Amino acid sequence: MQKQYFQINKSCPLKGNIRISTSKNAVLPIMAASLLTDQMVVLEDMPYLSDVSAMTCILKALGSDIRQYLNKIIITTNKLEKYEVPYSLANKLRASSLIMGPLVTRLGMCKMAYPGGCDIGQRPIDIHLNAFKAMGADIIYGKDCVQIICKRLKGAEISLPYPSVGATENTIMAATLAKGITIIKNAATEPEIIDLCAFLNSMGACIKGAGSRTIIIKGVVKLYATQYKPIPDRIEAGTYMLAAAITGGDIKLYNVRCEHLLSLEHTLCEAGAKIVYFKNGVRVIGPKQLNPINVVSKPYPGYPTDLQAQMTVLASIAKGTSTIKETVFDNRFMHTKELNKMGAQIQVKETNAYITGVDQLHCANVVATDLRAGAAMVLAGLKAEGTTIIENVHYIDRGYEQIENKFSLLGAKILRLH
Repeated sequence: MQKQYFQINKSCPLKGNIRISTSKNAVLPIMAASLLTDQMVVLEDMPYLSDVSAMTCILKALGSDIRQYLNKIIITTNKLEKYEVPYSLANKLRASSLIMGPLVTRLGMCKMAYPGGCDIGQRPIDIHLNAFKAMGADIIYGKDCVQIICKRLKGAEISLPYPSVGATENTIMAATLAKGITIIKNAATEPEIIDLCAFLNSMGACIKGAGSRTIIIKGVVKLYATQYKPIPDRIEAGTYMLAAAITGGDIKLYNVRCEHLLSLEHTLCEAGAKIVYFKNGVRVIGPKQLNPINVVSKPYPGYPTDLQAQMTVLASIAKGTSTIKETVFDNRFMHTKELNKMGAQIQVKETNAYITGVDQLHCANVVATDLRAGAAMVLAGLKAEGTTIIENVHYIDRGYEQIENKFSLLGAKILRLH
């Protein structure tokens, strides 16, 4: 396949209205959870993303029948034909690890290669595996894969050493069909966790406490058919909110859960932007001059790590010195090297980035080093003088639906080229 790249020219302040797509980080675990029933699951308003396509391929490889009608996906897994996720598929998608919980609790067995995805630092699955072990599973570690075996999982009290989103999701899914009651302490509280639990409860699961640090799951014998619409994407919404602030624009976003964006709102207001909420939407008006900011990425409800790279772009053109501390992933400042090519003044020391704002970024040939770093490069290109070329746009396609079309609707000068 011929490689694609983005060509971006400095754009006027972005203005207009766009609709936010359904959340990638909500959709992927929900798709994995469809394996928990042999009945039909209908998912509405699904985004066209390469990660969704990758998860679709994994489910098909395991025996799911999947039909797609426009933005609706119908999944039926009458019979799980395989308990092993092929390496070629697992290696493409970090969220492939979310298959473990459904497979081991429905089949009693799972074998899979260690998952891939963006290289943003250590993301071990030990927390997931230790949760399965606490529920009675045997874990067999191989050089390139891991195998989980248990005739039927049993409920247990599990205290996670870190509120990992993936481990919380995997443990919840595994517990839905386990025997007895499972209590997860120090659980992740992200909106996507709440959405997964709402989806599972619509299938007949018995889950309480979603959104709190303690989640209680009473195992049931069977889950049933459902029709469900996942939540909007708070990270996509945040990226466009930052675009408004960075370009001094005025953007209205629709299909937004405003309560999911409070930490970003606080930082944008600190930077000088004006935020106006309305029913199912938000309007962001960028200032003429951005103020410096101080951000620490944290698990929800703290500032999201998935918006850290985009916020670094804002800090790069703010008047003064900003500090960004990354506490979630240990290799999530790779975008700073690319931003410095564009004239940014960023110094990284361990988990901290110190940014001295410049008057103007300039064009350069840069690469998307991961999904969110790629989005940051797009934001920088919109502000930089001249023509910016962004390579590795396949990373961006993992989590942003038709990003060039949406930005074009707002007046951006962006083209996807081969």
